Amino acid sequence: MKTPATICLTLAMLLGSAGMSWSADFKKGLAAAKSGDFSTSLREWTPLAEQGNATMQSLVGSMYAEGKGVQQNYKTAVKWYTLAAEQGSSSAQTSLGLMYNNGHGVPKDYEAAVKWLRLAAEQGYALAQSNLGVMYEKGRGVPQDDKTAVKWYTLAVEQGFANAQYNLGLMCAKGHGAPRDYKAAVKWFRLAAEQGYADAQFNLAVMYEKGMGVPQDDKTAVKWYRLAAKQGNIRAQYKVGLIYHYGREVPQDDETAVKWYTLSAEQGDASAQSNLGVMYDEGHGVLQDYKTAVKWFRLSAEQGDSYAQYNLGVMYDEGHGVLQDYKTAVKWYTLSAEQGYSYAQSNLGLMYAKGQGVQQDYVRAHMWFNIAATYGDSKNASKNRDIVTKRMTPSQIDPAQKLARECVAKNYKEC
Repeated sequence: MKTPATICLTLAMLLGSAGMSWSADFKKGLAAAKSGDFSTSLREWTPLAEQGNATMQSLVGSMYAEGKGVQQNYKTAVKWYTLAAEQGSSSAQTSLGLMYNNGHGVPKDYEAAVKWLRLAAEQGYALAQSNLGVMYEKGRGVPQDDKTAVKWYTLAVEQGFANAQYNLGLMCAKGHGAPRDYKAAVKWFRLAAEQGYADAQFNLAVMYEKGMGVPQDDKTAVKWYRLAAKQGNIRAQYKVGLIYHYGREVPQDDETAVKWYTLSAEQGDASAQSNLGVMYDEGHGVLQDYKTAVKWFRLSAEQGDSYAQYNLGVMYDEGHGVLQDYKTAVKWYTLSAEQGYSYAQSNLGLMYAKGQGVQQDYVRAHMWFNIAATYGDSKNASKNRDIVTKRMTPSQIDPAQKLARECVAKNYKEC
C-alpha cells in the first residue's frame, strides 16, 4: 500500500463539508494550494495546526509527507498525523496507518498500522476500510482472513471506492473469502475501470479476452487494454504491443507494436523485453540491431523468461550482437531447457552432439533430443535423435533413455 495523495483527499473532504466556516488564514492557504503555491499554504496553515486544529494538523502532515511546499520529511509528517489522529481525524488515522505500514518516518509496524486503519475504518472512511481489507487479505498485523477482508472491501465498495472495487473483484475471481464468481468479478472490475482505475481496466480486458463472466469479446478487450496502457499499466502496454504485433482487432503494425513493447519493457516487463528483443533481432518495426536485441534478451533472461534465455543462447551460439561463445550459449540453453522449453532442449542436444561449449557426449545429446522430441520440438529433435543414435553403441542407448526418463521426473533440473 502506498501513502495516498492526502492533501487532495483532505481538501476534497473540507470543500465538500457543508456548514463549516474557516478563518481568513485557512482561506488564504486554500487559494494558494489551488494555484500550486504550497509554501504559502504551509505558512498559513501551520499556526492553525499548532493551535490544535486536527484538520490543519492532518493537512500539514500531508505536506511534509508529500514534500509540498517544504522538503519531504516523513518524521515530521508522522508527528502531525499523530496529533490529528489522536483527536479522531479519520484522514489522519488512515495516513498514520499507512506510514506504519510502509515504514515511513517510523519503524515498519503492521500491528500499529492495523490499529490506526481500524479506527478510521470504523468511522466509515473508505480509504481506511479498503486498506484494512488488504491487511486482512495479506495477514499483516492480523491473522490472515479472506472473509474479513471481503467485509471491509464491501464497506468501501458501498461508498464507490475504486481500489476496493478492484480488490473485491479479485477476491470474487479467485474465490477468496466468497464463492468464485466471475460475473461478480466483472461487475466490480467494471465499476473501478469506469472510474479510471488502470489495474481494473487491465483485469476487465482479461475477462473479455478469455470470456470469463462475460461473452468472449476481443474488441472490448482491446478497448480496455488500450485505456489501461495509456495510464502506464505495464502488462496492458505489453498486451497492446501483442495486439498490434499480430493485428488483433486493429491493423497489423510492427512499429506501433515496438512502441508499446518498449514502454512495457522499460518498466521491466520480462515478456515485453523478450518480444522487443525479437523485433530488433528480426528487424520488425525497427532497423535490425543485434546488439540491442541482445540487451533486451538479457534483461528478460535474467528475470527467468525461458524464451529470452533460449534466444540469448542463440545469439551467443551464432555470434550475433556478441562474440561467439559456445559455453555461454550452453549456459542460457540449459536455463531455458530446465524450464521445459523444447527448442532450448533441442539446441542443447546439438551442443552435446557437436561438443560445442561442452565435452562431446552422445548420451546426453540423445537424452535432450529425446525429451524435446517427446514434449515439443518433435520434428527437428526426432531427426537429430535419429542421427545421433547411429553414432552410438547399443550399450549407450539404454542409459540415454533412462537419463531422459529421470530428467523428466526431476522436472528437467540438474540433468
